[in-house]
Amino acid sequence: MGSDVTFLIFGAALLVAVVLPPALRRVPLSSPVVLLGLGCLIGLLPVVGEEQFSPLVHRDFAEHLTELTVIVALMGVGLALDRPISLLRPASWRGWSVTWRLLGITMPLCIGAVALLGWWWMGLTLPAAVLLGAVLAPTDPVLASDVQVSGPGQPSERTGDIDETDEVRFGVTSEAGLNDGLAFPFVYAAVLLAGAPSLAAWVGDGGLASWVGFHLVGKLVIGVLVGAGAGWALGRIAFQSSRWSLRVAERGQPLLAIAALLLCYGLAEVAQGYGFVAVFVAAVMLRAVDRGHEYHRQMHGVVERLEQLLTLVVLLLLGITLTNGLLNHLALGGAMVGLALVLVVRPVFGWAALRIAPRGERVGGRPLGRAERLATAFFGIRGIGSLYYLAYAAGQAHFPQLPELWSAVGFTILVSVVVHGVAATPVMSRIGVEEA
Repeated sequence: MGSDVTFLIFGAALLVAVVLPPALRRVPLSSPVVLLGLGCLIGLLPVVGEEQFSPLVHRDFAEHLTELTVIVALMGVGLALDRPISLLRPASWRGWSVTWRLLGITMPLCIGAVALLGWWWMGLTLPAAVLLGAVLAPTDPVLASDVQVSGPGQPSERTGDIDETDEVRFGVTSEAGLNDGLAFPFVYAAVLLAGAPSLAAWVGDGGLASWVGFHLVGKLVIGVLVGAGAGWALGRIAFQSSRWSLRVAERGQPLLAIAALLLCYGLAEVAQGYGFVAVFVAAVMLRAVDRGHEYHRQMHGVVERLEQLLTLVVLLLLGITLTNGLLNHLALGGAMVGLALVLVVRPVFGWAALRIAPRGERVGGRPLGRAERLATAFFGIRGIGSLYYLAYAAGQAHFPQLPELWSAVGFTILVSVVVHGVAATPVMSRIGVEEA
């Protein structure tokens, strides 16, 4: 595909992306569904030519493009969340109860179930099965815009507080903000298993203990500390510095958000921590400084627009690959895994995690209703984070069944985007009617 055709296609697609959100506001169809479908149609055009994009061939490009898209989305999610949380005030953690349940119960169960189904239905080796479970574990902070919080809110005129009022949107958003980083230890487990002669040898040589100590705990703690420290420092400087030149909040310079996400991600990675976790935590900490300031909305606006542009590129490329060979290695087993995750595994385990709350427990200041539990459990959208993890793992170890993995992951994302994209508007509207 020549550069002139590329400019034409992406320019037209960007125009479509600009006019889509208002046009689809009352239609049971999300922007990602349309953009992905547009990419599939572009992939069928003869102008695409012989030089076609493929994540198997262009792995480095796919990895870095999806990596940037995810960290931009994580900064936007962290800035958008209104509900406060403090590492120094454990009482504030109770307001995030739904998040902890989805992360601590639903996510590990989904990883285990997908790995087992991949081994059983697809005939995957142990490392490949663990990798499939890990890359499909995180829900997506990029493609879930229709069921996420919209942005930083205003203080209540009555109480002066800022908090979320929609428990479903808060649960889906906060879960997506954290589980992108929490999937990394399991991706590393697959990579380490791929380089070991056997599971017994890996465990016997201390591989399991090393994985738990460093990849599961150590790197996570580093990511949280780096994000919290950097976010707090940047917030104090931007809002409270004694030097006017450093109080960028007063000058309304929203590019601090871009600088913050790149700085925090790079700092955490250099320190051997999880950069995804650091970016989200930094955004939450940055938001905690003067929570009601208009500057947060300005920063979120810049991040949101960059995220929309990157998402456009990723969805178009994914759509093109879907009709140009990405699904060539999709067998019945891979399709069954994707359908099972979206329609059965995630909803069931999500519902179970939210149902085991002690009787009378309040989440976010009020009881979580039955319809809200169902919706929160259902909207586990898979997307760009899965593409990043698979591209990353492919560069770290050799997986002989990599084509089958790409086909299964691509199909799962396609199913998730369509099913959740079509369901988002009617389900969220229905919940709104019930709560009114």
